[in-house]
Amino acid sequence: MNLDQRIEAFVQLGLLFSSLGEKPLSAGDDSDTNTVYLEAFQLQIDRAQEVNGWFTKENVLQAFDSWAAVLTRKNLLQWTAAYTFDQKSPAKTVAIIMAGNIPLVGFHDLLSVLISGHRALVKLSSNDPYFLPLVARFLTHTNPAFKERIRFSKEKLDGFEAVIATGTNNTARYFEYYFDKYPSIIRKNRHSMAILDGTESLEELELLGTDIFQYFGLGCRSVSKLFVPRGYDFDMLFKALYKFREVINYKKYQNNYDYNKAVYLMSLYKLQENGFLMLKEDTSHASPIATLFYEFYDDIEVLTQQLAADTEQIQCLVAKTDRAGFVAFGQTQQPQLWNYADKVDTIQFLTKL
Repeated sequence: MNLDQRIEAFVQLGLLFSSLGEKPLSAGDDSDTNTVYLEAFQLQIDRAQEVNGWFTKENVLQAFDSWAAVLTRKNLLQWTAAYTFDQKSPAKTVAIIMAGNIPLVGFHDLLSVLISGHRALVKLSSNDPYFLPLVARFLTHTNPAFKERIRFSKEKLDGFEAVIATGTNNTARYFEYYFDKYPSIIRKNRHSMAILDGTESLEELELLGTDIFQYFGLGCRSVSKLFVPRGYDFDMLFKALYKFREVINYKKYQNNYDYNKAVYLMSLYKLQENGFLMLKEDTSHASPIATLFYEFYDDIEVLTQQLAADTEQIQCLVAKTDRAGFVAFGQTQQPQLWNYADKVDTIQFLTKL
């Protein structure tokens, strides 16, 4: 199976993803077969919340839509053109240990391993156990050669030659110890933040609201903290975020809101809140669900230098500026294929195995 064949399989997968939800079937020419896969995905989408209470249908469909947008032939060709794939080099088995905080969060690692021509040995998160096996079945239908390239394991992993593992700072220490003899990418906790300068429009702040509330703020690309100029007036921000007020009607989110508010009030912390989101001044990068930390700054250049020193803790920096390294409002959950987690080039790692 050559690179062109692998790309074609993922193009077909993207077409299938684009057909999920309420849209009519449009994935490929084999309508009978694709109808079967479409129905299988839709069944799991409807049942996802039974396994993971945070996987609402809206959020799951958003994840599929995001992947459908990037799994195009143009994007896949542009992405892979930057690398040299040695077709004669024997395929390696790469163990992938996946997180499950948001739907399909481990898909990029699986895609990277397979598009590089390697074999994937996947340890799924119990929070997201069904979607990727369906992806594997569809890929195998599209090209039977994938059958020998994808394996899922619930047991202790063995027979691998490299590792990509995603977890918390605590699990990362375990991964680093356990896999110290293997080439590896070990991912830890990262957080995303936004820098405001006070000139943002209502529309820009509404887009920022998407970065804050999408997936209930559970992703490493979800904005968990704001940096605002000293004396910043939060009225415009609260006005912009009002469109997301329905989030409080989701019970799990409401429970977190009520619990964290009670903790803050008992601790006599000063809060600003609007009934569904609390703003708390705090120097920490990671804020609890239903809370957004903020910190004042006096000089944006000094701030960016300080954040540069914390780069290993930061996934995305969101700002109005178009300077390199910053993400536009509303785009944190819309990464391109070449926007790698933790800024570690996964394909480069895989091509050197």
